[in-house]
Amino acid sequence: MPQFANPWFLASALTIGIIVWLVLRRRGKRAPAALFTTLPVISKLPQSRFKSRLRFLPPITKILALMLLAIALARPQEVSKGQDVHTEGIDLVVALDISASMLAQDFTPDRVGAAKQVAMDFINGRPNDRIGLVLFAKQAFTQCPLTIDHEILNELLSGVEVVLADPDNTAIGQALASALNRLKSSLSKSKVVILLTDGENNYGLPPTTAAEAAEALGVRVYTIGVGTRGYAPYPARDMFGRVVTQRVPVSIDEDLLRSISSQTDGKYFRATDDQKLRQIFAEIDRLERTKIEVRAFRRYRELFYYWAGGALGLLAVGWGTAVLVTRGML
Repeated sequence: MPQFANPWFLASALTIGIIVWLVLRRRGKRAPAALFTTLPVISKLPQSRFKSRLRFLPPITKILALMLLAIALARPQEVSKGQDVHTEGIDLVVALDISASMLAQDFTPDRVGAAKQVAMDFINGRPNDRIGLVLFAKQAFTQCPLTIDHEILNELLSGVEVVLADPDNTAIGQALASALNRLKSSLSKSKVVILLTDGENNYGLPPTTAAEAAEALGVRVYTIGVGTRGYAPYPARDMFGRVVTQRVPVSIDEDLLRSISSQTDGKYFRATDDQKLRQIFAEIDRLERTKIEVRAFRRYRELFYYWAGGALGLLAVGWGTAVLVTRGML
């Protein structure tokens, strides 16, 4: 976008133009007069129309040169604007319980289905973060390492299914340890684990040991207990193979989850329905924001030398014409 650094010089160009216009207008109204005694005298005068016209060229070029010089002094510039964006992302691992109890239907369509949808929305809202996925039941494993490719991550997450083998086993400690393995070599200033479960640790590494490791690595752990209070509907098959709904007790070791989050400077949440689960992820999103620095800048490209060059060119043409006419070479 063009602009002028010294716009007041434009007034000089405008003033010169107005003065020239007034002078030419006044001369145009003045009647030409020539007093000669006889017509033969007039016939003896030089009749070079081209040469007479050239006599007006030097003053015109001077006037135009002054106008161009005034524009050059106004310093026309071409301005381009932009931004430098620096992001300091967060390395984050979602550890998701896929044991059989996650099929309980106190969420829509069930606990694991609701958790997957909310987690994908959460991931989509954090484009600058590296995010990984750990799944666990009796064993814990990495479904996706830390990645900035959230499209692949969401595709893997959408394909997650509940593990029906060993349905009564939940390895919370092992899940946390697997998530820490993804983060231990991270150079990010902020490292986070979101651990979501609906049960109690009953297999593998003690969660307290994993929490100590998280504290040592500077990893914050947010724990989420998923399930209504009391009893929840759970799909099962009767003796004829038909799907029926049973009422099963909800048993979450909230004291353990609170202890893990407290030890790692995180926070424990209880999600009793879909809306509450979405609110929890929204709060974690606010607590763990990516640092983004934006610096605006402007670049200037000077254009005055074009106008100054034009002024010098006009002066050269006017001077050359005046010399040639004076010496009779034209």
